[in-house]
Amino acid sequence: MKKTLLTLSLFALTALGLKAQNQPRWMQQPAVSPDGQWIAFEYKGNIFKVPATGGSAIPLTLASSYNGYPVWSHDSKKIAFSSDRYGNFDVYVIQAAGGDATRLTFNSAKDIPYDFSADDQKVIFGTDRHDIYTSARFPGDSYFMKLYEVPVKGGNSALINSAGTENVHYNAKGDQIIFQDRKGYEDPWRKHHTSAVTRDIWTYDFKNNSYHKVSDFKGEDREPVWGNGDDFYYLSERNGNQNLFKSSIANPAQITQITKFDKNPVRNLSRSTNGTLVFTYNGDIYSLKDGGQPQKVAINFEADFAADQVAIMPVRGEASEMAVSPDGKQVAFVYRGDIFVTAADGATTKKITNTPYQERMVQFSPDGKSLLFSAENEKSWDIMEATIVNKNEPYFYAATVLKITPVIASDKDEFQGVYSPDGKKIAYLEERNVLKSYTIASKTSASLLPEGVNFSYSDGDQYFTWSPDSKYLLAQSTEGGGWFQNEVVLIKDDGSGKRVNLTNSGFGDSYPQFGMDGKMMYWLTDKDGMKNLSRGSQDDIYAMFFDQKTWDKFQLSKEDFELRTEQEKKDTAGKKPEIDKSKTDKKTPAKPATPVEPFAPYLKNLEDRTQRLTNASTNISGVKLSKDGEKLYYLARYDKGFDLWVTTLRTKESKILAKLDASGADLEITKDGKFLFVMANGSIMKIGADDGKVTPIRINSEMELKAGAERAYILEHTWKQVKKKFFDPKLQGVDWDYYYSNYKQFLPYINNDYDFQVLLSEFLGELNASHTGGRYSPSFPTGDETAALGLTYDLSKTNGLYVKEIIPGGPFDNASTKMKPNMVIDQINGNAISPDEDWAKLLNHKAGQFTLINFHDANGIKYQETVKPIRPRTETGTLLYNKWVKLMEKLTDSLSGGKVGYVHVRSMDDPSFRVTFDKVLGKNGNKEALIVDSRFNGGGWLHDDLVTFLSGKMYFTLRPQGHVTTGGEPLNKWSKPSCVLMSEGNYSDAFMFPYAYKALGIGKLIGMPVAGTGTAVWWETQINNRIVFGIPMIATYGPNETHATENHQLEPDIQILNEYTKVLAGQDQQLEAAVKEMLKTVKK
Repeated sequence: MKKTLLTLSLFALTALGLKAQNQPRWMQQPAVSPDGQWIAFEYKGNIFKVPATGGSAIPLTLASSYNGYPVWSHDSKKIAFSSDRYGNFDVYVIQAAGGDATRLTFNSAKDIPYDFSADDQKVIFGTDRHDIYTSARFPGDSYFMKLYEVPVKGGNSALINSAGTENVHYNAKGDQIIFQDRKGYEDPWRKHHTSAVTRDIWTYDFKNNSYHKVSDFKGEDREPVWGNGDDFYYLSERNGNQNLFKSSIANPAQITQITKFDKNPVRNLSRSTNGTLVFTYNGDIYSLKDGGQPQKVAINFEADFAADQVAIMPVRGEASEMAVSPDGKQVAFVYRGDIFVTAADGATTKKITNTPYQERMVQFSPDGKSLLFSAENEKSWDIMEATIVNKNEPYFYAATVLKITPVIASDKDEFQGVYSPDGKKIAYLEERNVLKSYTIASKTSASLLPEGVNFSYSDGDQYFTWSPDSKYLLAQSTEGGGWFQNEVVLIKDDGSGKRVNLTNSGFGDSYPQFGMDGKMMYWLTDKDGMKNLSRGSQDDIYAMFFDQKTWDKFQLSKEDFELRTEQEKKDTAGKKPEIDKSKTDKKTPAKPATPVEPFAPYLKNLEDRTQRLTNASTNISGVKLSKDGEKLYYLARYDKGFDLWVTTLRTKESKILAKLDASGADLEITKDGKFLFVMANGSIMKIGADDGKVTPIRINSEMELKAGAERAYILEHTWKQVKKKFFDPKLQGVDWDYYYSNYKQFLPYINNDYDFQVLLSEFLGELNASHTGGRYSPSFPTGDETAALGLTYDLSKTNGLYVKEIIPGGPFDNASTKMKPNMVIDQINGNAISPDEDWAKLLNHKAGQFTLINFHDANGIKYQETVKPIRPRTETGTLLYNKWVKLMEKLTDSLSGGKVGYVHVRSMDDPSFRVTFDKVLGKNGNKEALIVDSRFNGGGWLHDDLVTFLSGKMYFTLRPQGHVTTGGEPLNKWSKPSCVLMSEGNYSDAFMFPYAYKALGIGKLIGMPVAGTGTAVWWETQINNRIVFGIPMIATYGPNETHATENHQLEPDIQILNEYTKVLAGQDQQLEAAVKEMLKTVKK
């Protein structure tokens, strides 16, 4: 039988195009069978098993989906695993001997198996579904994995525990579990982190409903498994590198280190009943008997997955950048790191580059015969030029042979090249911050903005543009304005290095452009717009004139302008044209051409020649001025999305030229001003400047995708980016080059982005920094989605849905419903809910659709109602959050006797501040003290606004006609006592806010310590836009501190832990402590 299975397996591998290979690497999630005979593991997205002593691996799954997280039944006959076959991770079970897998869970939440029940009749799994209905904990589904069980034969899943348990294992008796906790957000592959948010090991006793913490290291303790009796094994960084340790429930302080690996962490711990321990270390699987030495398990494949295949991908849109040729007949765009050129009618598209690395920042030369772009290859970014070899081929999209040559290339990063209008020079960035001018003929460069003036945050965020005469440049600069405050500077490209700050504003000024033959500029400024409190605001377009005559003409009314134009025509008509004698008299020598007098901008009293061009402030995404300065085109969001607007500047009349409703857009205009090109949501369209006619450019091309080479580039790019942009230039002492070489070796053994994301996170995790790690967001347009009814249930029961609460704002929250708590839903769309069928199937893809619900009450009276279910994210992110906030407000009011107010700051952004402002000075305005809850706030940029708002000091009271009024000045600040609730779930700016609150002595911090995560990050999307990684770039320092706040924990003034049993039962001990503290201030 085994021989037959192996033969069939090899046949299947061969059919899938597989070939022989040596021992595999980067195997993940090994699980040793309880009898110690086999090891199941994930490799290249599928599950294999191999004898525990090593040998040939046998495939158990051969799907194109990702299949991983294998778990053995106690009799070693079955394996549960998780697969994303339907767009999310569901639990499956398969016979260990092979065969078809059976799907067990159907909810669109993430389900990961941990164990089997003692009798092997149920699979125990973790899921990010809703919390238990009695819980008073913040409703962060993704933070806390809830523990469920599902019958092996299939059926409804039942809730076992809602504490937030990961890597769960039952003891032999089945009356206890051991698990690792999760307290808040941090990348799971971060290393050497020590703070309150790191994982700890706990046990839970089902009989006593009690939790017991069995690890005390301030860093990572994780992945526990039971040993003999009450012994347990786990992984810990307590002695430096993550290794294997042993302890016991009876005496957790007695700890024995089992392995002593260095440089890389031990991961994926598993144990058999006979005491064999299995784990991974640096891409390989090891086994170990307690008391022995770890041995690498020698695994080989009779056949293995073929080498990286070339996939042909259609290119239909999703452009990330766009450039239009001067004549408007060609459009260059960037897709997945390659450059294409299409005809303006979309009829023909030409692939310009075809590499696994990144090209971007594309621009046509002034004559349209060359393409300038930036490419990151080998050592650094370089500026490249593409030209058409055959001079008889006028257009790139129809060219047969292209020549690509480096123009500016060195060991330094040089990118974002921009041709001067005369084609003789290229302005570009060196090392992201230094603006330079390159003379093509002499191949020499001159500095325009030196190091230390500008600081790039994200690649491509620096802006500069040439004047029409190629003598000057306009550029954004943070010089004098601070890190986030741009000014506009004028730079003369004469080698002098002189620059003039044109705006000198306390507001933000950006994206300057020359107009009207260089005699004026127009730019974006937020001086008149409503301020977004978390940074940024609405914009307007302003103009500044460098020439008095042009300014005077611009100021004319429509009538006066028409009169002047008419008079100028008459004056011109009255003049006799001069005869060019050189054309009639061959003896008369030709007159030399009159040289064009260089334009010298007049820079005095610029504020007197400055004017607002837009009528109303809004979000503006792109702007172009017609050549004559009469019409202003801009992408503005006055409604839901960005539309193309036009303003006739003489009359100030504005209208929508083209309705686009785009989420983001870029704008270009042809040299003759007849057409505008817009790139919106990845699509490109051509729009008539006069009639607003929109013509989509229908791109129909393809590209060769070498996914393995692309992943290699992304890893190399990450290595380079961190060196250039990490907040600590010394990389916190990490041997970055070693780790790059180490992780690079595993790339040939990865064929999917789940495994690559782990490798990327392991690599970045070596930095021991917040705000980093890799992210992978797969796209499943038709994947499962379990719609929500806006109800909470008792999910420990499986014979129907036992309703515990109608969530306000949900489908059943209406005047006509008969639904009440403690009723039971029997049917959905006529399909009965039973223990033998997962009810989630009945709500799949039902969001927004009429759905028939049958239910009954305690007396057996039956009801039937039709509702429209909602999306699960709406239920969690809106309804359950609002329900939790109302509970916190109710508890605060009840515990304080109405004296103390409460507000939760959900995120560090403008909407959250407006909610805070509204609630604090509204419903809580007459309260005597205030609790500001920042728990599970993931950050943003709002700390200064919040501490300013909370630090009001009364300096006036107001008494109209002698009457004493409540409050006084300041009117728009809270000036009474307050405190801040915080927890291990605070992150980023939600660390900076309580830090600043404490530093300014405003009030007390109450709750649990917050990890030092006060850095600013750039989350960079990769050429595979499903992959993102973070670079913490900007460190924060306290005024008297010599170290960054990063990795320095913020301690509360009053530390209190929310115990599992109490918070899950509806009691918030941290909130109670805050109310108690605030009542002390009230009594004073």
